[in-house]
Amino acid sequence: MTQTAAQTAKPAKQRKMLFQAPDHIRHKHFAAPLSPELRKSYRTRSLPVRSGDTVRVMRGDRKGFEGKVTRVDRKKYRIYVEGLTREKVDGTTIFVPVHPSKVMITKLNLDDKWRKEILETRKKAKGIVEAALEKPLEIAKVEEKPVEEEEAVKELPPPEKKPKRKRKAAKKVAEKPEEKKVEEKEKKKPRAKPKKRKTVEESKLG
Repeated sequence: MTQTAAQTAKPAKQRKMLFQAPDHIRHKHFAAPLSPELRKSYRTRSLPVRSGDTVRVMRGDRKGFEGKVTRVDRKKYRIYVEGLTREKVDGTTIFVPVHPSKVMITKLNLDDKWRKEILETRKKAKGIVEAALEKPLEIAKVEEKPVEEEEAVKELPPPEKKPKRKRKAAKKVAEKPEEKKVEEKEKKKPRAKPKKRKTVEESKLG
């Protein structure tokens, strides 16, 4: 199972992951851009710096200085270039450490066969992508039928209709006996309204 660096927005966690990273992930942090000439020949943008590569400093007080990498310090994320030194107060000379992102590779050390294979595979992959982009998109052509064929198709008889399936006859509702019918009719008859009682005055007048 390969270990990958997780993404986080907190600076404290980023620093912790950077300085506690395993060796195979530290190797990727040493990537530096290639010069325009190398980029054209190898069709790749950047590669990790190794001892034996010739680099040019692109940032800082020593900008423009070019020399060969003598040592790579993966613990401190720094490289040391041949001839890039300074004097201490006591008179001794020491190498100036440079971060790999501040340099540009001008000449590659191809003594390692694995590094050659990496460059070849990248070159092939880039060539395949470029070839695919250069090819024009093929648009599928729609074949147009002549007018005679279209008329012949129209004159064809319509397809035979399948005979409809006979539905099962609905069950006849059993007739209710006459007694029940009479009872239902009586139930449906409106009830007679109750007669109003005449008052004393109405009875005298009537």
